[in-house]
Amino acid sequence: MSGYGSHDERETYALVAEFDSAEALLAAAEAARVAGFKKMDAYSPFPIHGLSDAIGFKSNAVPFAVLGGGLLGGLTGYSLQYYVHVLDYPMNVGGRPLVSLPAMVPITFELTILFSGLTAFFSMIALNRLPKPYHSIFNTPGFERATQDRFFLAIEAKDKNFDPQRTHEFMRGLNPLSLNEVHA
Repeated sequence: MSGYGSHDERETYALVAEFDSAEALLAAAEAARVAGFKKMDAYSPFPIHGLSDAIGFKSNAVPFAVLGGGLLGGLTGYSLQYYVHVLDYPMNVGGRPLVSLPAMVPITFELTILFSGLTAFFSMIALNRLPKPYHSIFNTPGFERATQDRFFLAIEAKDKNFDPQRTHEFMRGLNPLSLNEVHA
């Protein structure tokens, strides 16, 4: 009879430890990084100063994307006005120049802000791989409390230093409230 298989046949996603305070989570994340783990994530009901450094998160992609979006927006605003006023429909009104930089500043500025904002929004959505209605971490018992009063540290099985027995012993030494193996 075919089915989902036994507990042992399922692929492990991560080993997840639950903590009762932000300080305990921060200390555990720092200990895991010092122990050589790189593929880990932390879940908390509120931002914790220093946690991103503790888990080794170093992504700087969004500011560069926003800068690029802003530059593209400013260039688009200026180019559009230049095309309209100089190339497509030039009008000599009272001997004024066709290209008047002070008159072009508001539209150029507004498109810079618009493109920057839209780039920030869409790059955050894309880089966070959203929408994601399902994730393996949701299989963790009690994980719904991550939005209320509990703190979780997950060391992924994809980590090169992940060994089920040694990682379990390491995580047990961090004194978590609970320790769960989560399957994909």
